[in-house]
Amino acid sequence: FLSELKPYKGSLLIAEPSILNDNSFNRSIILLTEHNDQSSVGFILNRPLKFTLQDILPEIDCTFTVYQGGPVEQDNLYFVHNIPELIPDSIRVSDNIFWGGNFNSLKSLLAEDKIKSTEIRFFLGYSGWGTHQLEDELLNNSWFVSENDFENIFSADNESLWKNKLMQKGGEYKIWANAPSDIHLN
Repeated sequence: FLSELKPYKGSLLIAEPSILNDNSFNRSIILLTEHNDQSSVGFILNRPLKFTLQDILPEIDCTFTVYQGGPVEQDNLYFVHNIPELIPDSIRVSDNIFWGGNFNSLKSLLAEDKIKSTEIRFFLGYSGWGTHQLEDELLNNSWFVSENDFENIFSADNESLWKNKLMQKGGEYKIWANAPSDIHLN
């Protein structure tokens, strides 16, 4: 029996198939950008919204898709990227993932077309947990933790992200990986 991975900054939370009834997190994969004794913060990686950055900020000529980061503060825009050398004041999450940074620098870089969609992801809202809340959800089998073994998480295919992580975990998860997204269709 493999010991379960504990959550850590930069790891992925994979929604257990058992939380199918939770619309906020059904089939979601969350990148944890912060994890400590007091709180955890992350962003849902595989929930693209139907609009672009320019739809939200018309002054920015950029058609990158915006993602739903989670149910908290959905009016706020957040971004995670792998180009700290271009965006000052970024917070290091893991080797090749950084959170936030100087927004004016970012706006200039976008205006000059110096950022590729495989280098950054924008989110409305985030997913947050208070003290011990995430641990409780892990104990209740809402999530399992996986390392982020993607070479570049920003270029991974949204559609297959959750399924691939379940296949990787193996066992009974393989059955769930191929189940239709609306289980009531069966």
